[in-house]
Amino acid sequence: MRDTRILMGMPVTVDIADAPSTLIDTVFDYFEQIDRRFSTYKTDSEISAINRGDVPVKDWSGEMMEVLAIAERTRNETGGYFDIRKPDGSLDPSGIVKGWAIRNAAGIVRQAGVSNFFIEAGGDIQSCGRNASGNDWSVGIRNPFDTDQIIKIVYPRGRGVATSGTYARGQHIYNPHQASDPITEIVSLTVVGPDVLEADRFATAAFAMGREGIVFIERFPGLEGYVVDIDGRATLTSGFGDLCEP
Repeated sequence: MRDTRILMGMPVTVDIADAPSTLIDTVFDYFEQIDRRFSTYKTDSEISAINRGDVPVKDWSGEMMEVLAIAERTRNETGGYFDIRKPDGSLDPSGIVKGWAIRNAAGIVRQAGVSNFFIEAGGDIQSCGRNASGNDWSVGIRNPFDTDQIIKIVYPRGRGVATSGTYARGQHIYNPHQASDPITEIVSLTVVGPDVLEADRFATAAFAMGREGIVFIERFPGLEGYVVDIDGRATLTSGFGDLCEP
């Protein structure tokens, strides 16, 4: 069963082979709960209350503390290129919440005894097992200059996939070390990691590094990447080609 709904300000797709509709509803209910807690656009969300100074640290939820801890670890691992603290001092964990939420949603499905599924939110993907046709799940990387065109197909086989870029949402990612300078030399960077959270947090950081991001991904254990620059040239890490083998 496959369903797509708009949640967290983006299309969320859940495809679960041989599963009751109630399980899909449970997954979507989880995404709604996460949106209510972490949305910076909802004035009644926990993160909005924290940014207003309305909630003391001792009253922050366990989920909030977990996400902020992951964000701090990522900041340290990336030399500060991933930073959820915006120039105005407020916190915006959206660069990590999406992958974290997808990973947790996948956990809900696995706990229900289902091993064949595909979950996507805004281009970040966690899949497991096989699709309804009995084939490995595949993920298409879109051409950032013509999003109707697929330029590469990846077979993650249980790994997570995340893409960061400016071609869909404009300049929403910035280099924390040079916040006033837009990132213009690259337009799309896809990362494949052990799971979608690992792929997502490092895709955001690597994109903020510009051209050096793909070098960072090459050197980081367990990650592979594919970047498209402003001139339409693609550069991939040494092991990325293996992920494109059907």
